[in-house]
Amino acid sequence: MQAVVLAAGKGTRLRPLTEDKPKVLVEVDGKPLIEDVMDNLIEVGATEFVLVVGYMKEKIIERYGDEYEGVPITYAHQREQLGLAHAILQAEPHVDDDFMLMLGDNVFRANLGDVINRQREERADAAFLVEEVPHEEASRYGVLDTNEYGEIVEVMEKPEDPPSNLVMTGFYTFTPEIFHACHLVQPSDRGEYELPDAIDLLIQSGRTIDAIRMDGWRIDVGYPDDRDRAAERIAEQEAEPIGQ
Repeated sequence: MQAVVLAAGKGTRLRPLTEDKPKVLVEVDGKPLIEDVMDNLIEVGATEFVLVVGYMKEKIIERYGDEYEGVPITYAHQREQLGLAHAILQAEPHVDDDFMLMLGDNVFRANLGDVINRQREERADAAFLVEEVPHEEASRYGVLDTNEYGEIVEVMEKPEDPPSNLVMTGFYTFTPEIFHACHLVQPSDRGEYELPDAIDLLIQSGRTIDAIRMDGWRIDVGYPDDRDRAAERIAEQEAEPIGQ
């Protein structure tokens, strides 16, 4: 399965770490974020990377060239950062079947393979890794509502009054139908083309999107403190005895 990685962001909240490099080249525990992402994706069967690059893209291209650990890389260029739905559309010419999507600034140690397996079932048009957060924090994320079958029936971007504490994590699988939905999205109040709006269009068209509960952990590296926290979690996990 192809894997699309969104790696175009400036990482303004990560300054000064991003003054001389794009966000995805910030290191966590001695490894650039994007390498941690690609290692995770290789582990679950990625056959090709489509990296959506933008800010200081030449540093990413010069570092990785046309492959990483033997997996081919294609670059798609997002000239303006206009939201996740817009970023995904830059990958459209390079994607020909179901694909994985991961945000390039997330550190995962979780059950990504369960999402891939669900996508391979004929009944699923998309599958998302989701997690529960404290209800008071849910409004910071894309919030989901599900039915009794675990299917996602509504997605809201940072709602003031969240209907649940179940949120998107930054790892998804889609069919190419997501591109049609992204083309239909209108700019939000922030002036961006939001991924939750595209997902909502898929749901309204009758597509089945399954929520897979996360088993493990992930950290969205948005601030310098997040980088330190991710490094600590990785070190703790590596220090655990085998079998724990």
